[in-house]
This record gives sequence, structure tokens and C-alpha cells, in this order.
Amino acid sequence: MKLFSLLLFIMFSSFCVSQNDEQEKAIETITTFFEGFHNQDSVVIKSVVYKAVVMQSISENTNGNLELMTSNFSDFIKQIVAIPEDQTFSEKLLSYTVQIYGNMANVWTPYQFWYNDKLSHCGVNSFQLLKVNQEWKIFYLVDTRSKCQE
Repeated sequence: MKLFSLLLFIMFSSFCVSQNDEQEKAIETITTFFEGFHNQDSVVIKSVVYKAVVMQSISENTNGNLELMTSNFSDFIKQIVAIPEDQTFSEKLLSYTVQIYGNMANVWTPYQFWYNDKLSHCGVNSFQLLKVNQEWKIFYLVDTRSKCQE
């Protein structure tokens, strides 16, 4: 009985360590994405995304109605790279919640977006990732955007 209990403990422990390793790898993918974002480096951003990336945002329009907007990933890259050097921007991720099942992961990241040292908006990002050749790649990103307090 002791041997059986020991084997169960070892199997459960190795599963937990493996799951934690995969969670860290998924977070690393998101961290790399934002390193490229903040450095306006399209090569770094593209290194952690899958072939086709769907990008959407949920926000309220000027009339207070909910909108779901879809962005073109290539246009997103062009916009980031084109931000002038005299403009500062930073998306501060406040935490990470990672869920993984097999070759799919979700990383949920509440954030604050700062533009020229002023809080512009806040919300949450939801990244969908798939595991390709032992690497996590972003294939879908949806975020919310709202006014927030500092």
C-alpha cells in the first residue's frame, strides 16, 4: 500500500511540475510578444504568433453601445512600428491566469495602457495559444477597453 501511495504521489507531482512548466512557457510567449510590442520590433512579435492571428477588441462606442471590432494583424504591426519615437506607450500587465488542456492554452491578463505617461485605458487581454513543435504560439487575441481610474 505504501508503494502504491508513493507511486501515486510521484505521478501527481510530475504532472504538476509539467503543468507548471507549460504555464511558464505560455507566459513566456506573452512576455516575448510584449517585449516586441514595446520595442516596436515586428520580428519579435511575429516570432510568437501562429500563421494567422485573429485580433478583436470589445468596447463601448460614443453612444454607449457595445462594439466588437476585428483588426488586421498586419495593420496592427504597421501601427506599432510607426509610433513616433517622441511618443511613449506601455501596456502594463497586472497578472496572468493560465489554463492549459493538451495543445491549447488561454492566458488572461488584466492590463493598464499608458500613453505619454498618462493612463489611457484598461481592460483584460485573452490570448489563445496552440502548441506547435513544442512552442506556444498565439493564434487569437481579444481584449476589452474601458476608461479606468489611476
